Amino acid sequence: MSQSSNHSSMRNFLTIWAGQMVSTIGSSMSSFAIAIWAWEITGKATTLTLVGFFGLLPSIVIASISGAIIDRFNRKLLMMMGDTVAVVMTVTMMLLYLTNHLQIWHLYLSSAIVGTFNQFQSLAYSASVSLLVPKKHYTRVSSLEFVSGYGSNIIAPALAGYLYQIIGLLGIWLIDISTFAIAISSLLYAHIPKPPKTNEHQNPTHIWQGLGFGLRYILVRKSLLALLTITFLFQFAHDIGDSLYSAMILSRTGNDTVILGSLAAAAGFGGVTGAIIVSTWGGFKKKINGVLLGMIGAGLSKIVFGLGRTPWTWIPAQFCSSFNFPFKGSSDNAIWLAKVDPNVQGRVFAAHSLVMQCGSATAYLIAGPLADNIFAPALATGNGFAGIFGEIFGTNTGAAIALLYVICAVCMLLVGCAGFYITQLRDVEKILPDHDAEYAQFNGEK
Repeated sequence: MSQSSNHSSMRNFLTIWAGQMVSTIGSSMSSFAIAIWAWEITGKATTLTLVGFFGLLPSIVIASISGAIIDRFNRKLLMMMGDTVAVVMTVTMMLLYLTNHLQIWHLYLSSAIVGTFNQFQSLAYSASVSLLVPKKHYTRVSSLEFVSGYGSNIIAPALAGYLYQIIGLLGIWLIDISTFAIAISSLLYAHIPKPPKTNEHQNPTHIWQGLGFGLRYILVRKSLLALLTITFLFQFAHDIGDSLYSAMILSRTGNDTVILGSLAAAAGFGGVTGAIIVSTWGGFKKKINGVLLGMIGAGLSKIVFGLGRTPWTWIPAQFCSSFNFPFKGSSDNAIWLAKVDPNVQGRVFAAHSLVMQCGSATAYLIAGPLADNIFAPALATGNGFAGIFGEIFGTNTGAAIALLYVICAVCMLLVGCAGFYITQLRDVEKILPDHDAEYAQFNGEK
């Protein structure tokens, strides 16, 4: 790839990335406002976790075909389709709200529909990175995803928490709709090249066999399987705690949306700081160290967060927790981008996404009932557990969630530590050749 081609591709990537970042801010504001509205209506942690569950469920169902679709069809159009469906559902929710017909189950249905098309959008985006960006910049551009995600955390929750009291859910939805328009416009003017065909994959897998191909691709490469497994275990523990995060803070602060927004902003600053460092520095030379050290740092920070009871503890702990995720995530992404042939990334990433989303969906499904039906009664005044943990966490609903949150954080820490003792994982970058090295070898290049 020539230098001018590199510059053009990077411009295309940055155009798409900027549009998606603006859209992410709008979506985060909507999600934050909806969580507040749902908590005010029901006061149940299960309600909030089920929104996340229904957002993941459809993408699990369509995982068998999504990867093959990404490898066969125009990835730019698939990304635009995801944004379009999201804005249509936002308008629908807004109309229901205006006519006083909006109910909790509408949120579940909307989350399911948007989640279905987000699966195609996110896979199309991920599989396009290696087509737009030179390999040497994989870690840097992966870190930009964390700048986008955590950058929205700085702006969106604090802004939504403040505006919710002034313009309400309706006003925040209108802002969200305008950001979708920006995202779709940025895609219109960007060029995403088609993946090059290699002899090995000249005949694409039948569309209904795409998931099987992706799973087999990972299973026969034991180091990728080890990386997927350790990431799955970490994310499962993380998602149980994370799905209860808003309910825990709102319960402990008397529904103070300003504190909740401030904590999200602290997370945003931590994530953006980490992402800027990774982008500037280029990340760990041995990427797997970034993955495992990021897991350990996040686990330690979340333990402190769960033990805290005031913003003075929560804010720095939240900053430190989020600071670690760009190191973990960008290193993990760089490994997958380097090791998997771009021509099959849609199918392989779909299989990867299926495994991760199954874990996340299960975490969201069990988190609420665990908190409401097991941990809350166990810490109620007069029970034995209240005597053991009551002085540390308290005895209200927020305390029960905090105990579960800390248990999950300890598991995250242990998973990161265990990774250093698994040879197939620790030496993944030595064991597996990069996809361009495999291609050169297959075609007799030196």
